[in-house]
Amino acid sequence: MERKTSTGDASTPTGIRIEGLAEVVLNVRDAPKALAFYRDLLRLEQVSPPDRPGPIFLRAGAATGRLPALVVLVPLPADAAAFGTPRTLHHLALAVPPDAFDAARDALAAAGRDVRTGQHPILPSRTMYVDDPDGNEVELIAPAD
Repeated sequence: MERKTSTGDASTPTGIRIEGLAEVVLNVRDAPKALAFYRDLLRLEQVSPPDRPGPIFLRAGAATGRLPALVVLVPLPADAAAFGTPRTLHHLALAVPPDAFDAARDALAAAGRDVRTGQHPILPSRTMYVDDPDGNEVELIAPAD
């Protein structure tokens, strides 16, 4: 069977062509702590109005020329059930420029985060991992020099 990729066109069997990842939506227990991590520490730009209740939209680069890539934080009610094990989301990865990788690692460590290293199984890159306040693993990845 021939493997299809996202670079196909309308002549492919499905006609589907993916240009990029537009959103990753995360349930969060404590929105202020999640904002302190994603917006303040990782420096994602908040694009939803600060006083807007409900989902909080943060820009994480560009998915396409016309769509931003977003991390969306959905505050859960206080009585929401505990997250199950294993979690559905294994981890999310955010790209950083190669020349900013070491500074990002230092900033995470200075903020008291447990920074773990790793190696991507197929991409020549530098990677590190931290947990967000809700226990989601966040990978920061940069192209290899």
